[in-house]
Amino acid sequence: MIPRRTFLARAPLGAAAVLAACNDRGSESRGTLVAAQTDGAPAAPASAGATANAVAAPLLAAVPANAPTLTWTPKHDELCYTFGGVAAKHRIASGTHIVTWTEDCFDGMVKTARDLPTKVMPPGHDNPQTGPFHVEGAEPGDTIAVHILRLEPARDYAVSSFAPGFGAIVGTDRTAILGPDLPETTWRYDVDMARRVARSQSSDGRFTWDVPLAPFLGCMGVAPSMGEVRSTIVPSFFGGNMDCPEVRAGNTVFLGVNVPGAMLSFGDGHYAMGDGEIMGAAIEGAMNVEVYVELIKKQSTLVPRIENAREVMFVGNGRPLEDAARVAYKAMVGWVRARTGMSELDAYQFVAQNVRAPIVQLVDPEFTVVVKLEKARVPNGRGA
Repeated sequence: MIPRRTFLARAPLGAAAVLAACNDRGSESRGTLVAAQTDGAPAAPASAGATANAVAAPLLAAVPANAPTLTWTPKHDELCYTFGGVAAKHRIASGTHIVTWTEDCFDGMVKTARDLPTKVMPPGHDNPQTGPFHVEGAEPGDTIAVHILRLEPARDYAVSSFAPGFGAIVGTDRTAILGPDLPETTWRYDVDMARRVARSQSSDGRFTWDVPLAPFLGCMGVAPSMGEVRSTIVPSFFGGNMDCPEVRAGNTVFLGVNVPGAMLSFGDGHYAMGDGEIMGAAIEGAMNVEVYVELIKKQSTLVPRIENAREVMFVGNGRPLEDAARVAYKAMVGWVRARTGMSELDAYQFVAQNVRAPIVQLVDPEFTVVVKLEKARVPNGRGA
């Protein structure tokens, strides 16, 4: 655990330290700002949405030495609980290095196994967000690139919980099942940074288990379009509560801009999480966060995209589960077409045989699937 004061005192990181931090998380992002463009190859006659998701994708090697740095620890009353409908806390230029902190999904109110979220949390205070940040010059049709440089647990403990009516294998408001609800329960995890694990125990104290730390942000999003205000429980085209483990240090998240300034925010630190998040909560904790934000003009991004030098990923959100998968698969087919010049049918076949598609979460109002492709597998016959 790194206290936020210590974390903030260490920033901004130098170029070498940034690279080391990224490499510690398995990043493959190296070199200068690399554009994942077709290098002049003629584009296939794909849809506008597919093509827009495929062009320039800058990947960061290091924070430029002259980058402005915003160091900010939000007070509790500066946190926000929706995507959209919130005034900007800071205005930043493209190319700003942000060093900050996020609260856990329980608004910091759940500290022990005795604390039940429904008893100690104010209603509507799930997944508090740090932000929003108004990105100068961002307009609808542009894209925000969020390079995640560093994520570290900000506390020496984390918590998880089960709430009746919320989970993948119990009755919910959308899957009605006769029978009594399981009781609301909380588990506390002690964080051992030396061993990089979180340890908890069964409710009766007879069993203990360790989970390797794998920090990521459960929420990262921009304001939706049309003046809409969405809960921080919801994932969608604007990002939001995707609960995707790939929103981690060393990766870049691309989000389409829907309103002037984009209004970027993030939070919901996860110290680790199993695929599916089937109980409705990960190992939840406050997080020290370091990101570098860039604006990409005149490039729309209709589906959240995540990249590093090795992989490209699309995050599909929807319900039922197959619709979430379809969103991500279709975006990947479009990316391959625009990258290679393949026909739609050939790209469909290529994607069908080469991608992986973990189920990210099965508990939010919309489900999440991430479709991943190793870039080295993409045929290079047309300049990829």
